[in-house]
Amino acid sequence: MVRSTKCHPTAEWVYSKVKKTIPNISLGTVYRNLNQLSNNGIIKTIQDGSITRYDGNKNPHHHLHCDECGEITDIDLHNLDLEKRIKTKFDFETSDIHLTITGKCNKHK
Repeated sequence: MVRSTKCHPTAEWVYSKVKKTIPNISLGTVYRNLNQLSNNGIIKTIQDGSITRYDGNKNPHHHLHCDECGEITDIDLHNLDLEKRIKTKFDFETSDIHLTITGKCNKHK
């Protein structure tokens, strides 16, 4: 379910969608399975304040987060220049970079 959507759903969202095809499923089962999928690297977990969201896009990418509506959008920025700048300025070897850029989406300008 998470990998079939471009949105970054919460467990509750996944539960509401899955319940349509598996009526007996519990919210606890959804949470356990999402955590297992995340721990196994099949999906990613995103902390959105106090809300946990899930991301099925495993390709390297970053996010735009709208302060008004809360929508999260995937963006593709190349990390190579940023990695070089961090190495030069801080003598720090990066293993991964996760950026979330906040602001207002075009619906709220």
